[in-house]
Amino acid sequence: MTAKPARLLIIAGSDSCGGAGIQAAIKTAAAFGVYAMTAVTAVTVQNTKGVRAIHPVPPAIVRGQIEAVLSDIGADATVVGMLYSAPIVRAVAGALAGRKLPIVVDPVMVSTSGATLLDSGAEESLKKHLLPLATLITPNIPEAKRLTGIRGTDMRRAAARLREMGAKAVLIKGGHSTRSTIDDLLVWDMGEQVLAFPRLKTRHTHGTGCTLAAAIACGLAQGMALPLAVSRAREYVQAAIGRAPGFGKGHGPLNHAVKP
Repeated sequence: MTAKPARLLIIAGSDSCGGAGIQAAIKTAAAFGVYAMTAVTAVTVQNTKGVRAIHPVPPAIVRGQIEAVLSDIGADATVVGMLYSAPIVRAVAGALAGRKLPIVVDPVMVSTSGATLLDSGAEESLKKHLLPLATLITPNIPEAKRLTGIRGTDMRRAAARLREMGAKAVLIKGGHSTRSTIDDLLVWDMGEQVLAFPRLKTRHTHGTGCTLAAAIACGLAQGMALPLAVSRAREYVQAAIGRAPGFGKGHGPLNHAVKP
C-alpha cells in the first residue's frame, strides 16, 4: 500500500497569473510531494506588472472552506497568506484556534509590484488574533518594521518583539536589505540562525514570499524540525529564482518545478 502524503491546507488569495498566492503554494506542495488543499480568501486580477483589482471572499465562506477541509481530510500543517480584511483575519483565526497543527503565517501586506494586500484595520486584527497562533511568522523587513513599530535595522530586536506578541518563531527575510547577500534571520525557542544566500540579479521574483512560506509548511507537515524545514525551503526558493522561466513583462514567476 502506498504511503499517504503529508497534507497542507493553504489559506490565501488567488493570483490570476499563477506566480503567487494559492497557485504558487499548490505548485510548491506538488514539488515536495505534499497533498494541497485550499481556502481562498480573495480573487485578484493581476499579472506580472501589477494588481488591478481585488475581490475578497465573504468571511463565512473563508471559514467554511477551512472547516470543511479539516473536518474531513484533515491537515498536517497550514500556511496562511493574503487575508486582506479584518473580518477575514478573524474568520481564519477562529477556524484555526485550538487546532494542534503547525501554522506558518506569511503576513502579506504589499505585493511585489507595490499593491496593498492588507487593509489598515486588518493589521491590528492580524496581530491580535492570528499572530498568537503562529508556529512561524515570515515577514520581510518592511513587514517586520510595520508589525513591530521598530524603525531601525535591528532585526533581532524586531524578531524578539514578534515573539513577545505571540509568534512561537520568526523568520525575517532579508531581501529588502542593501547587502550583496540576502541574510534571513530565524529566531525560535532553541536559538537563532542566519541563512545567507547570494543575491541573484533578476526581476523574476513574483511570489517569492508565498513560495517560501509554503515550502516551510511542507517541511513541517512532513515532520521536519523547524530549522531543517526553513533551510530546505530557502534552498528550494533560491533554485526556483535562479531557474525562473522569464515569463511576463514585469516581475515574473519562479520555476516551481525545480527539485527540492
